[in-house]
Parts: sequence; C-alpha cells; structure tokens
Amino acid sequence: MCSLKALEADGSPSRTLLKLIGDQGCILGELVEFLQIMGHTDALQCLKPPGIQILVQPQSVAVIAGHNLRLSCCAVGASHVQFQWFKKTEEVYNSSSPDLVFSPVQVKDAGFYICRVNCGSTYEFSHWAQVDILDVPPRYGLVSLALEGRPRVLIQPQPQRLLVGDLLYLECGAIGRPLPQYQWYRNGVPIKKANRRKYTVKNLLPEHEGRYRCEIFCNNERTWSNEVDVVVIDDFLTVEKDYLLEKPYATDKVALLIGNLTYRNHPQLKAPMVDVYDLTNLLRQLNFKVVSLLDLTESEMRNAVEEFLSLLHKGVYGLLYYAGHGYENFGNSFMVPVDAPNPYRSGNCLCVQSILKLMQEKETGLNVFLLDMCRKRNVHDDAMPNVMLKVTANIVFGYATCQDAEAFELSSSGFTNGVFIKFLKERLLEDEKITVLLDSVAEDMGQFDPTKGKQALEIRSSLSERRSLTDPIRPGDYSDPAEAHNLLWSKAHELPESKILDFDCGVQIKMDFAAEFSNVLVIYTSIVKKPEEMQSCQAHITNLPLDLDVDPKLMNKETVEETGSFLLSGSLPQHCLYTRLSSVQKLKEELAFTVCLQVQFNSLDDMVQWNMDVNIGKPLTAKLDLNRPTRKNSCQLTCHMPHSPSTSPSHSPACDRRFHSQSPCFPQQYANPYLNVCEPLHGAVGGYEDFQLYGDHTYKYENMPCSPFLNPPSIPIETTDDIDDMQNEFMNSLQLYNNP
Repeated sequence: MCSLKALEADGSPSRTLLKLIGDQGCILGELVEFLQIMGHTDALQCLKPPGIQILVQPQSVAVIAGHNLRLSCCAVGASHVQFQWFKKTEEVYNSSSPDLVFSPVQVKDAGFYICRVNCGSTYEFSHWAQVDILDVPPRYGLVSLALEGRPRVLIQPQPQRLLVGDLLYLECGAIGRPLPQYQWYRNGVPIKKANRRKYTVKNLLPEHEGRYRCEIFCNNERTWSNEVDVVVIDDFLTVEKDYLLEKPYATDKVALLIGNLTYRNHPQLKAPMVDVYDLTNLLRQLNFKVVSLLDLTESEMRNAVEEFLSLLHKGVYGLLYYAGHGYENFGNSFMVPVDAPNPYRSGNCLCVQSILKLMQEKETGLNVFLLDMCRKRNVHDDAMPNVMLKVTANIVFGYATCQDAEAFELSSSGFTNGVFIKFLKERLLEDEKITVLLDSVAEDMGQFDPTKGKQALEIRSSLSERRSLTDPIRPGDYSDPAEAHNLLWSKAHELPESKILDFDCGVQIKMDFAAEFSNVLVIYTSIVKKPEEMQSCQAHITNLPLDLDVDPKLMNKETVEETGSFLLSGSLPQHCLYTRLSSVQKLKEELAFTVCLQVQFNSLDDMVQWNMDVNIGKPLTAKLDLNRPTRKNSCQLTCHMPHSPSTSPSHSPACDRRFHSQSPCFPQQYANPYLNVCEPLHGAVGGYEDFQLYGDHTYKYENMPCSPFLNPPSIPIETTDDIDDMQNEFMNSLQLYNNP
C-alpha cells in the first residue's frame, strides 16, 4: 500500500517537495544552483539535460612559458551548442569556441580552467583542467617538446649548503600531458605530504640533511630528477670553508650541435636528426645554451663554429657534438659538410683539433667533444699537419667508435638514434665526472650485441678536476663584446610572434610558429573566424624566397608529418595547415611570403581569391648570417693545422686514453657480414656498404643513398621497441646461420 501511494504526488517526499518548489515559482535553473551549493551531485545528475554530451574533456597540462597551448572541449547537443571558458569563476575574454588557445602562453595564464556548454536554455560544465606554466630560460623555447607520453624534466633541483634555521627550497618542473605528478624523496624514502613540484622546509634542522630527488610520473610513465645533496651546518665558519672546497662551477655553458644527413654527393643518413634533437633537450635540462643545426655546408659550418667560439670566455663549459660523415687521418678528426665533393679532402672539411686550439685560447673551463662519426682513414687525403696545442687539463673527447672503425645507426624503417646516443642519453643527466659518465656509456655499448666487435666508444681525456656537465653556473665578469654576443645568440633563438591576418572578406587567419631545430622553422595557420554565408575557405602560404628551396609538394599539409617534421608530432595543434622551412640560415633577406585565401560562397560559384603579403623578419639563426662568405683570415678556413691530444708533443703527460670493447674492433673488411644488423652511420670516403637484415635474408646495397623522407613513418621519439625487435631479429638470424 505504501509503495503504491508513493507513486502519487502526495505520497512521495521528493515529488511533494518538487511540487511545493514549483508552486513558489522556482525555475529549473534556480533549483540546479541550489543543489550545486548543497553539493547534491546525484540529484544534479538526475536533472542533467539529456541533449548535451561532452565528448572531449579538457586535459590538465604543464607547458613552457612562451610556447603555444590549446585546451579543447568537444560537445554535441539536440541543437546548436555554444561554449564559454572560465578561469576559476571569471569568464575568459573572447573564448566562445571549443578551443581555448594561448599563443604564446604566459606565466600569468597558470590556473584552473573550465568550459560551459550551452544548448538552448540548458548548459553543462566540463571537467576542470589545471594549467601549470614553467618559467624557464629562453633557451628552452627553441625546440617544441612533445607533450604526450613520457614527462620531460626541465627544472632540476639544485644542491644546497644551509645553516640550521634556514629555509630549504627545492624545485622540480616537468612538462607533459596530462599534468605530471610529483613525489619527493630523502635518502630514498618518500617524504610525507611532499607531492608538489616545489618542496620547502622552514626552520631547517640537522635531520633534514641528506640526498633529495623527485619522482615524476605522467600517463603511466615515470622519470626522476637529478639527485642533489642538502648539507645542514650549524657553524658559519664551516660554511665558508665548504664554499671554498665545493665542486667546480662554470661561468656559462654553451653547446653547438651539428647533424649532417642530407648529403649531395654521399650516402644520406637518418640518425643525426633524432640524435641532435634528443641531445638538445637533455643539454637544456643541464642549463646549456644550445644551438642545434641540420645540414650545413662548409661555409655555414665554419661560420657556425665562429659564432660558437665568440660565446666562449674564461671558465665557460663548451661542448661540440657532431653527427654525420667524417674521417680521421694521423690522429686528426675531420667533419664533412653536406656539400663536400666526392672524394673530399681536409680542405673541404672542418678539423676538430683546430677548433680545440681556438677554444683553448678562450681559457674555457671545460672542452667536451662528442664525435658521432666514422674514423676510417681517408686514402684521398695525405696531409700531415702538426700544430702545437697548449698543455691544459680540461679536454675530453668522446669518440663514438675507435680508430679506423665505423659508427653505426640502427637499420630501421623509422627514425631511431645512432648507437652512441642511444646509450648516452640514458646517462647524460647523471651527476658524475664527465669521463666517469662516458665510461658507463662505454660499458653499456659493450653489452649491445649488434655492434659488439664493430663499434666501441673511445675516450681521450686530459681532465684533472672532477668536472661534470651538471656543475652549477656562476656568471663571471662579462666584457661588453661578450655581452653583445650573448644577446645576439639569444635573439637568434627567438620565434616570430603569432600573427592575426584580417582579410577584407571577413575571414580571420591565425599564424603561429614552432622551431624543430635552430635552423628549422614550422609555420602553421588556422582559420579562427569565417562569415556564416561562406561555404568554405582555405589559406595557403606561397611565394617563399628561393633561398630556402622548399618543395611545394611539402607545403600547406594537413599534418605536420607530411611536411617531413616527425619530431614535433603531438606538440602542435590539430586542424591547421603546416609548412616546414629547413635551412633558414640560407636566408639572405628577411623572410617574406604571401598568404593566399581562397573562398567559395556556394557550390555554384567559382573560388574567389584574396592575397596578403607577410614579413616575419629573420627568424631563428637567420639572424646570424651563417651564409656569409668565410673570412680569409679565419683560423678554421684551412685544416692544415690539425693536431691531436694523443700525438701533440706538448700534450699533457697525464692524458688518459681508453678503449672500451668486449671484443676487438676489427676493420670492416674482416667483420662478420651476418652481424650487420646496423648500418654504417657516417662512412668514410670511398666504398660505403650497407647491410640490412630482413627476416631470414641478408641484402647488400652498395653506394645507395638512404633518404629519410622516402617513406616517412610516424614514430614516437622516446620508444625503443624497434631497436629491441631488431636485436631479437638479429639473434634469430644467428641461429639460422649456425644451424643451416
């Protein structure tokens, strides 16, 4: 009887309450507000209008200040839906579209955002999305970092020596989507309630001393910050003594990374692009000022080195990384430009030891050379130069392979690292003396079956102090010329500002920019406003300068991968048209082009065209004028002065030369052909052979260029599944050959 009575208005408490509220003139919207205030989420779900469905919720994210950010909310309803974004409780101005775009995002934009979806008289709120903005130095703005997947740590905690009662402040920052989560540890034990990226302790006590690090996890991926020491001292005199005895420091850190892969007269390579990209991101985490350049000619390489040298002064850590074709004669290493003739000689190449001599003249604190190239002898070059080096105890050479041997890149359909960087990037952030770090890399490489006996890391060092790439920076007294060069170097990394193009027909186009490398610019455009009477419209970039030599077939593509830019996949917004400009250093004038807008009002009309000229100045390293003629008195103009730490008669007697290999490094002609699961990465001049293993068959190609753009794949940069697959395939092939 009670259950039947409840079906009537007077028998149900809920129905009775609703009837009373209705009799008082209360509308549905007011009821919803009351329930929200009271926190009755279940009741709100019952009142939710069935016509609105939010299909895509905005995601929390951590990004770098100065980059572009897009929050998206996708919804459908019984009729036309409208959007309004809020930052906390305040409406965001001019934010009535499904996408909330920040171009560029600033520190003040950090906070919590939510989107309200309206459909007629009803509305629905999205989930909250937190936006965390990392305020890091401008050098991080050069390369757009992929947000999806593994978090990237950009702000590392710093070691500290503090007095009892001081304030301890540790900070760790990572970018990623969804928003990275943090957990701080002291001496390997999780710290309670220390789950934010900033960790502070007021009134420091001796028990707070220890080794600290932070665990960062995002999207089921985990990584760690550097581990740092926090020393708590209760004697001020001890603090002063420790200050004098603390680890070495740099007055600045500068790195030049060059990857040559698209050779005109020699086999093309693939690994240098990925190697330079990954190394750039890691060195920036160590507070290096990094310039990363692809495909440089001889004059461009010399000018780039000259600009690099202009940044060096007393106490600076200088690092030069080169990936590409190369050779070594009489202990002297030569880097081969993309325009080198076939055959090439020392006059067509850059001598690494000549650059070292010039770096020594700058009184640098540390000189590191990482050479990812072959060291086979060049039979076409018989020059035997001999120039004296200074006796300094701050030189480290890391050769990807030993003398008279080749370096290898992994033979794969996609883009992967070379063998050297595959293992180096796993250890580069370790707080170890640079030679100790390279020793560990050598041991790791020695366990890699596909290159055992064929490629072994060689380290040459005269380093006497415990200097590491993680050493802190304490700026010295800059002279006016040095300060001017620093300013120019900083401006050479600046991206053009985003532009809004207003056409007379009422269409509004937004133009944004991203840098894949210091000399590779990506332009992407999107339509942000279109009159309702227009059926369709498209905007294309045309009339680019001839200096850039851009293939029209690779312009204005719907995905960034179609332009040949595989490393920015996932970090740029969708629904845009993309154009990739490589080798912007070739620009002789400012970058000017035309944006062509084609509009159709209905299907029966012809397309109507509007043009607008755009000038964005000289972007990125185009400001450095690397295409200028090389100075006649440049010390790098000729390579008739190379020398080697191991052969120069004035070299430090404490020089350390080490080879790391699990088995001998045989010359290529004695190598087992079945072990060639890898390609020679940077072959010396002369016969270049490439063995690739597919399934149960081995194929041999002679003098065949291998362009990375013939079959452009979509690859995740951080994964190494293809490497593991190749290793398994290699092991299976050995069994096949051993058991015919």
